Parts: sequence; structure tokens; C-alpha cells
Amino acid sequence: MFRTSSLGVGGMATEPLKRFSTHDGPLARPGAPADPDTAPLVLRTARESDLPELRRLDQEVFGEVAYPAFLLRQLYDMYAEHFLVLDDGTGRLRGYVLAGTSALRADSWILGLGVAHDRRRHGLGRELMVAILGRLRRSGIKEVRLTVEPGNRAAVLLYRSLGFRPEGPDGGLRRDYFGPGMDRQILHLDLAARAAAPQG
Repeated sequence: MFRTSSLGVGGMATEPLKRFSTHDGPLARPGAPADPDTAPLVLRTARESDLPELRRLDQEVFGEVAYPAFLLRQLYDMYAEHFLVLDDGTGRLRGYVLAGTSALRADSWILGLGVAHDRRRHGLGRELMVAILGRLRRSGIKEVRLTVEPGNRAAVLLYRSLGFRPEGPDGGLRRDYFGPGMDRQILHLDLAARAAAPQG
């Protein structure tokens, strides 16, 4: 139930943010001015106390297709270790990514990725994806899938740049995937093969 159509171009950036280590920590653009709207964000694992703010952010980003509060709660309970947020230090969350893993812990689906409207076009979507893919790899996940609105070219380019490729026949296109007129493309990443590939 990956709803990238409301991510906009949040994942695309001409200047990537400073990479962060495998632990939770700040994301900051080196030499960036201190501005309330661009203050450094902290990437961390979601907490139970974040749920009301996560609900607000999800509604801001996804509108009528936002997760109901009860479902967001259950997703947190099931997948907390793979639920990452961007915290601006004022009590507001500016982005999140959520991955759901199978019972056998061999594969995963990206179930949500969202960036607040006022923080888009700064590479945060990409940073969230890089962080969650790293965490999934360290957890032993071998394959990752997601769905994307076929017409969302910026999102498709982002995922392809991260190694995702269309899955199955027809370029991964699934007609009426979320209901009449709600087509989606399924993309797949072989995380194990990507980790084993030579870098550089």
C-alpha cells in the first residue's frame, strides 16, 4: 500500500544531504544557514508517543488515502523496528518511511513514504529510503517491493536510481490495484544481490 503519488518530488535533489551512519542521528546540509524551515532533522526510529503526530503528517501528505488511525497504530505495533521518522526537534515530524517484513523475514514491502510539503525537494525522500534499505539489509532482508503511481515520473526515477526494477509482466503495471482507476506499478529490489555487487 505504498502511496508515493503524494510524495511529489520529495525524493529528488540536485545536492544530496550529508550521509548518516547506521545509528539514528542528524541530517544536516554542511554549511546550511540556521533557518526554522530548514533546520537539521534527526532521523530516528518511531516511538509510540509519535502516533498522533504521525497521523497528522500522514493526513497532510496523503489526504483522503491516509491511513486510518487504528491501522497506523497496528502498523506501528507490527513493524516498529522498520518505522523511521524525521524529527525537527520542535515536536513535529517532517517525514517517515515504513517497511513491513514477512513472517520469515526474507522479504519486505515499503508500506509508506512521506515528506511534509514544506520539506520537499531537499532529498529527504531519498535519505529515508537509503536509511530503511540499509536497516532492512542488516536485518537479513533479501528482497524489497513497493508500488508507485505509474505517472509519477519523479518517484519512478528515484526508485530506479536506488536499484528498483519493474516486476513481472507488463512492466510491473497492475490495473486497478487499489480500486477502479487506481493503477500502480510494482517495483522490486534484489537487496542481497545489490549488497554483493561491487561498489564504485
